[in-house]
Parts: sequence; C-alpha cells; structure tokens
Amino acid sequence: MKRFDGFERFEMLKRFRRFGSVAAAIVALLQIAPLHGQPARDFIWKVTSPAGALYLVGSVHLLTKDFYPLNPALDTAFKDSDLLVEEADLGELESPASQFKLLSRGLLPGNQSLDAVVSAATYALVTKRVSDLGMPMEPLKRFKPWMLAMTLETLEWQKAGFDASLGLDRHFYDRAKVDGKGVQGLETVDYQLSLFDQMTRGEQDRMLAESLKDLDREQASVITLTNAWKAGDAATVERIVLDDVKGDPIMYERLLVNRNRNWLPTLDALLNRKGRAFVVVGAAHLVGRDGLLAMFKAKGYKVEQL
Repeated sequence: MKRFDGFERFEMLKRFRRFGSVAAAIVALLQIAPLHGQPARDFIWKVTSPAGALYLVGSVHLLTKDFYPLNPALDTAFKDSDLLVEEADLGELESPASQFKLLSRGLLPGNQSLDAVVSAATYALVTKRVSDLGMPMEPLKRFKPWMLAMTLETLEWQKAGFDASLGLDRHFYDRAKVDGKGVQGLETVDYQLSLFDQMTRGEQDRMLAESLKDLDREQASVITLTNAWKAGDAATVERIVLDDVKGDPIMYERLLVNRNRNWLPTLDALLNRKGRAFVVVGAAHLVGRDGLLAMFKAKGYKVEQL
C-alpha cells in the first residue's frame, strides 16, 4: 500500500501532502533516457471524443530539480490548453482554513494518545522510526495514525531531497496562475480528508504499520519506478504502484476506483466544453483495468499517448 500512497499522494499527502490531492510521491534523483528500443514518450495522453479533446497527465507529486525542464510534449500540451484541472485546487488546499481543517481532523481527541489506539507492534515501529529521525516522540502521540503515516513518509522523502514544491501538479498550478489559465479541482478538501479520517481504527493501524515497513524497501526500488514514469512506461508503473494496493481491496476501491468513477462525469463534461483542458492526477489513477485510460477506451474514445 505504501508504494501506491507515495506515487499518489499526497496527491493527498497528498498529497496534504503539500497537504495534497491527499499526503507524497515516489521519485528519484535521476535524469532518465527513454527505454532502449522504444520511442520517447511521456506520461501524458490525449483523449479525443466526438465532442472534443483533453490532455490527461499522470503526476508525480514530489520531484527534484533534476527533472526540469520537462520534456517538450508536456509543455506543448499545456500551452495548447486553457484550463488546468487537478485532483484538488492547490489554492484551496493551502488556504489557512484548509490547514486548520487538516490539523483539527488529523489530531486525536485530547483524552487519547497514539499508544492507546494502535497495536503494540505498530507503536514499536513508530518509536524506532521517530528515534532514527532524531525527533521527540511525545508531540507525535497526538497524531491520528493516518496523519502520522503521511507525516513520517513525507519527512523521509524530504531527507532524500524530494520536494512537493517541485511536484508536477505544483509546477503546472504555478504556471497556470502566471499564464492566466483557469484552475479547477476535481475534489474538495473536505472530501480528501474524509478518505483518511473515515478509515476504521484497524485500517489506520495497518496503513501506518505498512508505510513504515515499506520505507526502506521503497528507497531501494525507486529508480525502477521513476525510470518507468519518465519513459512513459504505463505497464511497469501499473505493476509497481498497483500490486500492493490491490492486496487491500477496501483501500483500492476507496482511494482509486471510486474516485476514478466519481471523476469520469466531470471529465466527460470537459470534453464537451469549448477549449482544451489539461488534467493532472496521480499516475496510479491512469493505469490498470480500473484506471481512467481504460474507462475512456471503454467509452469508445481515442486515447493516444504523446
């Protein structure tokens, strides 16, 4: 589940992360050439219906400066668009009101402590990781498990040099504001928070434990994943980011499938508007049989990778 969270989030972390279109992402410090023997492609598709077209981009939410400048296909498509659509409007996400919501919903009630709401095994994993980071444990006991998972994950990626301010969604949001393009979110802050805050205690415990267990393994495999994303290799991205989350059907439905289905009517409406939308969502939302690319193909639309 952690790999999915990293690539996704923060879309939500966030992906909140940044607070995020949720809390943070899987990326690497590497300039990557196209896979041998394959034409150069990016993680961007043009979707064309009888009424119109849009660009659909699979995002990595945390990157490093080494990934810039972006490949020309992304810049060309962005310049051809008049509307940026992301999982959530970053302006709303970063507002003081939204930050207060995150804080108030991410903390346990005053009469509860983390060690009382997670298993002893999970708490032991937390204390070890916090100690390794050189942080005090006491303030973190107020965090709900889902919020602590996102916080610790983000800190690990920041240590490795990755930054939400360099993520693809942030990059295009800033450019849209400078260029005077419209900006639209597919989800509200309240909805994104509810995806985590409505998890059961057992689900939050499992999320926290699995995130901590996978951190070291992820750092060892990040180059493979980033190579695939940079080269536009959707099959490899699908294998890496979806294998783990599919092992938890409830989370797979909640964080991926249901949201994709919820977005589809809005994306269909974008295809019918005058002008062209540039849609940026977490890469995990595009791939697999429940992904947006498959959904558009099932409707008979032309789906072309650029």
